[in-house]
Amino acid sequence: QVRLMESGGGSVQAGGSLRLSCTASGSFDINHDWLTGWFRRAPGKEREFVASVKWSTGGTYYSTFGEGRFTASRDNAKNTQYLEMNDLKPEDTAIYYCAAGRTPFTITEVAGYESWGKGTLVTDSS
Repeated sequence: QVRLMESGGGSVQAGGSLRLSCTASGSFDINHDWLTGWFRRAPGKEREFVASVKWSTGGTYYSTFGEGRFTASRDNAKNTQYLEMNDLKPEDTAIYYCAAGRTPFTITEVAGYESWGKGTLVTDSS
């Protein structure tokens, strides 16, 4: 079983930046085809895909709203993935979740992921 723990959420003014972290433990093995993703759920909305990182290659994929503003990365030595968010907007307010799954699967869909963190809250303080 893979366990995921997010951190780094907080309140930030519009235009500001924030970096989220997600550390994996348990049966997570970077030598296998693991992919970790970020999702978010805004108030009153469904959970939506934000970005993903494939651990074996470092390859990333972004949602349309994240492209150009958000950067996903991973640190193999720390079993940790990051989501750097810049130029934050009020509509980015949400609970951000880390998720992990073994490829192949549809990375933008919730159902493909095997493990989830409990989430970290990002809010607009403007």
